Amino acid sequence: MDKRKLSNMLLILTALIWGSAFVAQSIGMEYIGPFTFGAARSILGGVTLLPVVFFRKKKSQANKGKAEPDEKKEKNEQRKTLLAGGICCGICLTIGSMAQQIGLQYTTAGKGGFITALYILIVPLLGLAFGRKAGKKVWCGVILAVVGMYFLCVKDGFSISKGDWIILAGSFAFAGHILVIDYFSPKVDGVCLSCLQFFICGMICAIPMLVSEQPTVNAVLVSWRPIVYAGVLSSGVGYTLQIIAQKNTDPTVASLLMSLESVFAVLAGWVMLGERLSVREFVGCVLVFSAVILAQLPERKAVSSGNRTVSE
Repeated sequence: MDKRKLSNMLLILTALIWGSAFVAQSIGMEYIGPFTFGAARSILGGVTLLPVVFFRKKKSQANKGKAEPDEKKEKNEQRKTLLAGGICCGICLTIGSMAQQIGLQYTTAGKGGFITALYILIVPLLGLAFGRKAGKKVWCGVILAVVGMYFLCVKDGFSISKGDWIILAGSFAFAGHILVIDYFSPKVDGVCLSCLQFFICGMICAIPMLVSEQPTVNAVLVSWRPIVYAGVLSSGVGYTLQIIAQKNTDPTVASLLMSLESVFAVLAGWVMLGERLSVREFVGCVLVFSAVILAQLPERKAVSSGNRTVSE
């Protein structure tokens, strides 16, 4: 199996892990606050990766042997870049995760998964700020997503759930997280970057946790199952797979595969939590998912042939 196919399979697995994690987050919120859950899952995710980081470092040292002065200087620069990347990724991940976690207190796991998936529409929009023009299909996707959001989120009297808005804000943070990873992942080791971002995220979450929530040991122990699932699988495994797999996969294909997270979120909410979507909400889900796919399809390029212009 070639690297690209393997990476695509890993991204589908990542989407499955993330989608089902909405159920774990919803269950965990029954016993502990969002910052407590966020701190616990992030620190656990970082701890999970420490043995991998240690093993990779030992293996690298054994293969390279004694480092030359120039190599030491390069390693110091890489450490600085890794620290900067870990801090930036950690901050974006904290904002996104906490907005998602808090929002899930006021909305369902299925809706939360679909709204979070809008980050792959937000990414090309944010790219406009850096001079990256979005194609016609992206703009059509945005309009379609707005209509879908209306059916999915708007209640009686044009009211939108507070949780929907909070999770949407988290989607912007996740979009920033993707752009930061895109910048730093070619420069540093992906596993180390993932590990560091979790510890940064955990430390940031611990501050409001101690100030506003003051969790008890018993409450954390009662929530150990969703914490372990979200920490080990969703954080430790999921985000690391994303960073590693995207190196061998076309970004458009990667975004499309990860958008399956929203489908898995609805299925997980239906199977595990007994959640049911109304016809109106189902139509919204279909429209949003269609927008997600449409926005990631490659644009057709015009090719000149003599006096004619044809599309590839």
